[in-house]
Amino acid sequence: MKPVIGVLALQGDVREHVAALEVAGARAVTVRRPTELAAIDGLVLPGGESTTIDKLLRIFELFDPLRAAIAAGLPVYGSCAGMILLADRVLGATHDQQTLGGLDVTVRRNAFGRQVDSFESSVEMAGVPGGPVPAAFIRAPWVEEAGPGVQVLARTRHRGASGPAVPAPDAGPAAGAGEDAGRIVAVRQGTLLATSFHPEITGDARVHELFVAIVKE
Repeated sequence: MKPVIGVLALQGDVREHVAALEVAGARAVTVRRPTELAAIDGLVLPGGESTTIDKLLRIFELFDPLRAAIAAGLPVYGSCAGMILLADRVLGATHDQQTLGGLDVTVRRNAFGRQVDSFESSVEMAGVPGGPVPAAFIRAPWVEEAGPGVQVLARTRHRGASGPAVPAPDAGPAAGAGEDAGRIVAVRQGTLLATSFHPEITGDARVHELFVAIVKE
């Protein structure tokens, strides 16, 4: 039986995640109400604008129920803004910004630059077989610090003309590679998965396949 995976549908690239989840073998549904949380096996927090999603979560009375569901073990995948929402700590947050938490990480908002600095690349990601994963970085965050229970799945080595090359997850920063060297761009902690980048807009569903497998576990 296909797992039922929701996509938070308050703001952001919802349709792209729905399509990728369907390709990855899940039944995807949109989530806008607290009552809909009880009907899903996992949830995707899409990219978008983290402060806007935070405010909408509170307006739609989803913030507290979703935070409680995450604490109770609901599998969640956050991409870009979704990574920020899952982080326990955020650098560069607005004074009133809140996160759902659950991931023992410190995330820096807009770490790779503004909208005009967006770029596409490919990353080697632990747990995702078949070679590099196409990745779109759009006003992307990165993880400054990860707690001991967090598995680092991908790090940047440098950003050149074609974007960052990503070495094995356990490799340290490459000497002389610039300020983007060794930046963490994908993590997992138990049933929580997060990426700095947007795999949902590249036509490659392997990251979503990883999340579907986490939900099935």
